Amino acid sequence: MSMNPRFQAIVQIESRHPRKFEQPRNERGQSLRVSEYFGSNTLSPEAMKEKLPREVYQKLIVSIETGKKLERESANAIAQVVQDWALEKGVTHFCHWFQPQTGLTAEKHDAFLTFDDHGHAIDKFSGSQLIQSEPDASSFPSGGMRTTFEARGYTAWDPSSPIFIIESTNGKTLCIPSVFISYHGDALDEKTPLLRSMEVLSKNAIELLNAMGDKNAKRVVPTVGPEQEYFLVDRLLYKLRPDLIMTGRTLFGGQPPRGQQLEDHYFGSIPSRVLSFMQELEFELYRLGVPAKTRHNEVAPSQFEMAPIFEEANVAADHNQIVMEVMRRVATRHNFTLLLHEKPFAGINGSGKHCNWSMAVVGDGVEDSNLLEPGKTPHQNIRFLMMLAAVLKGVHRHAALMRAAIAMPGNDHRLGANEAPPAIISAFLGQQLTEICDKLESGVNFEKDPEEAVIRLGVSKIPSISKDNTDRNRTSPFAFTGNKFEFRAVGSSMPISFPVTVVNAAVAEAMGELAEALKQRIKSGKKADSAVLELVRETLVETKKVRFEGNNYAEEWVKEAARRELPNLRKAPEAIEALVSAPAMKLFSGLGILSEAEVRSRHHVMIERYVKMLSIEVEMLGSMIDTYVIPPAVREQQELASSIRALQEVDKSASVTEQVKRLKDISGRINSLISKRQALAALMSRIAGFSDESEKARLLSSEGVTLMQDVRSDADRLEELVSDEYWPLPKYREMLFIS
Repeated sequence: MSMNPRFQAIVQIESRHPRKFEQPRNERGQSLRVSEYFGSNTLSPEAMKEKLPREVYQKLIVSIETGKKLERESANAIAQVVQDWALEKGVTHFCHWFQPQTGLTAEKHDAFLTFDDHGHAIDKFSGSQLIQSEPDASSFPSGGMRTTFEARGYTAWDPSSPIFIIESTNGKTLCIPSVFISYHGDALDEKTPLLRSMEVLSKNAIELLNAMGDKNAKRVVPTVGPEQEYFLVDRLLYKLRPDLIMTGRTLFGGQPPRGQQLEDHYFGSIPSRVLSFMQELEFELYRLGVPAKTRHNEVAPSQFEMAPIFEEANVAADHNQIVMEVMRRVATRHNFTLLLHEKPFAGINGSGKHCNWSMAVVGDGVEDSNLLEPGKTPHQNIRFLMMLAAVLKGVHRHAALMRAAIAMPGNDHRLGANEAPPAIISAFLGQQLTEICDKLESGVNFEKDPEEAVIRLGVSKIPSISKDNTDRNRTSPFAFTGNKFEFRAVGSSMPISFPVTVVNAAVAEAMGELAEALKQRIKSGKKADSAVLELVRETLVETKKVRFEGNNYAEEWVKEAARRELPNLRKAPEAIEALVSAPAMKLFSGLGILSEAEVRSRHHVMIERYVKMLSIEVEMLGSMIDTYVIPPAVREQQELASSIRALQEVDKSASVTEQVKRLKDISGRINSLISKRQALAALMSRIAGFSDESEKARLLSSEGVTLMQDVRSDADRLEELVSDEYWPLPKYREMLFIS
């Protein structure tokens, strides 16, 4: 029994202790405040201000705000500041750090080392090295945008996102946040479309604000605060689960008697080893300028969450990628493995990444910079209502595209599973805001005195809406929560760049249309506020179908959504098809965010990735059935059969009815499992014969997923029947409750 690796792992885990790490201290040996070392490993544009000539700094700011290219002299001056700072920190290498369409980040390290004209070793970093690099692009997903032999691609510095230093065991690397484009300028990454969407959102929002009479706004920036849910499993148990290693989730596993039904984990006391992990994680994130704010136990056992303070969308996207990378590294130091899969364990809640989204206006004399923060006067309330109408218009028109933006195999296990929003995209506003919308829809005449009409309707009381008295709806995929919308349907392992790009694009398109309509009405002689309120009312009526205040988990909502003709794209492959729909193509190409070719390439990458991920799961499941499930089941079968024979030899009259029933159950499950395993292999052979990736994805999402569930049913039953001594795989009760 002691030779079972599972039992050996459990014994070793019992001797684990919380890991201590060296806290930063001042010269008097006192612990530093977070504010004293926050961002110490980052070099933001603000940090460069003191070291750059004034004119160079101004050009840098213009580049950040307008995208204008820096000339060589300015780039060299900035590069010198970057080099001096990095060398002072002990950095030896630099890289352009970017987000290819793999769900991860990428980097190619180059040394500062070079040689002067006399052959002497020197450290050098030029403006051209800062601004652009040329990684081999042939091995990254491109969705048919290029042939394999065309290897040239470029990374280009995104100056609006802070440069940072990653420390490893034996050195430090300077990371330059960048975009990734092809030789012909096509976007090959997640960041480029995000930046484009931010630019067009700002442009259209300023146009709309100007049309409303707000002339002070210079720029509008989408802001995001992505909450990150995750699981922690002891590393020894993780290494004994090949499915976790290969796919990030358990492909089978019997349910423990206790899961989350006692509702005692959420916001409970944080386990000591986990708290130690969280504390070191936050220390690392603070040095990297990531504003980690909240930590707590989540609903499921061994599930936790980290939430940051809001930042500009592109910085938030970079920081969330950093968060996931740092989490993995720090977890290893604490003998944990971080699980970011949306559904690593069946039967308990999976993990999401709630993207809290809003818009901030920048300019002189601007009041209430958050455009989704109801103001203190009727006029400010009118501005808020127009912004709200624009968001609803975008969500209503592009609900299918929003579903496509969060489509992946892991999310299919989570969406609609009584723990996460369903695949139907709808918006929740809360009781007070819904009542206000209903009043605005009532047909009041705003011509005479719009502010008086607003007061009479009670709309001037919008400031009473706050985070505390706007009830949260955890079942809604896109819920208003006081001064922001919470896109709850994003998966925990996903980069947030593309989902946020889609939200930005949908709202930007709506703002552009509303701005044009508003200008036409004012041109025809209407008062600005009257025209605004008329447009708001018309938009609220137009988009009413996408608003839902009830329980999104209920079957009644599925039926009601069908009556409203809202898209219900249950599986990732059918959702991904929305990317190449006419409305999506018009949205992306019309706003200059993605060309039609770039959209089609993303569709291809997403479908191909779905097929690859499901194929890996199927192959892994088959391998584990053959080597981890059938052998111990056969051994149990043999032991039980031998026991029955031995008992009958000793006492022919002895009753073995129950033992025989157990033997038949085991034998039947083995035979059933082998048969289903063969059916799964046959399906994969059939799928291999198709050249169309979409057809492969369709078959995998229907027949493949169903067969995998059938296989799992037999495997889970065998886990219950086979002696604990023989079963080699860590069980749910161990992975979720032993730490």
